[in-house]
Amino acid sequence: MRIVRIILAGCLLFGASSASAQEKSGIKPGFTLAPGSAHIVLLRPSILVGAQSTAGMFEPNADWTAQARDMLGTALRAAERQLGNAVTDYAEPVGGGADAATLAEYQALFDTVAASVIEYQFFAGNRLPTKKRKDQFDWSLGPDVAKLPGLAGADYALFVSTEDHFGSTARKVLQVVAALARVPVTAGVHRGFAGLVDLRTGDLVWLNADWQMGGDVRDAAGAAKRVRQLLAGFPGRPAAPVTAAAVP
Repeated sequence: MRIVRIILAGCLLFGASSASAQEKSGIKPGFTLAPGSAHIVLLRPSILVGAQSTAGMFEPNADWTAQARDMLGTALRAAERQLGNAVTDYAEPVGGGADAATLAEYQALFDTVAASVIEYQFFAGNRLPTKKRKDQFDWSLGPDVAKLPGLAGADYALFVSTEDHFGSTARKVLQVVAALARVPVTAGVHRGFAGLVDLRTGDLVWLNADWQMGGDVRDAAGAAKRVRQLLAGFPGRPAAPVTAAAVP
């Protein structure tokens, strides 16, 4: 019981620090993308799936991650055809080596930059002095990202990252106990972000992110839902046609 009280105290502190509302998308001022005007390369998505222990620690699960990679890959390929521009999957370096290591570094850099955008721009109360307004969206991975093998001739790179911690039975029990004590405790973590990078400059021109995403990425329906959320508001996507039933 003492362990439960300690965990609850930590959860209470976390809940107090993350109570403000999060914005979910940002776009570089002045950026537009007309349908049919660009070649976009989708880099290999960063996907991590596992369990959440009683104390909230992440325990990776290789089988779940493999399932999610298959399901999200299928959902992304279906979504590519609806994004308004030519989207191709990145041809990864064969045999590993320096090129594969550089790609991994840029994927990690994107995750770091995206997390910084979420923390320091999407939460209005945390905004940096130079990014006080929502229209001061100015983030970059640096121009050298265009030197990655396989990006020659492309206009933009699309990065996608998801991370899911499915709450264990013990964690869910803790959540019930915490609810009785009126302490906010979550059972599970489901977050993701998708970002578009201009390969001429390395600038992040669009980001869509959420720390509380839906969809079980281990099955087809859940993966399709996650992809819809990740790509919501994607620039250059044609507007959905208005049907007769939708006209008032």
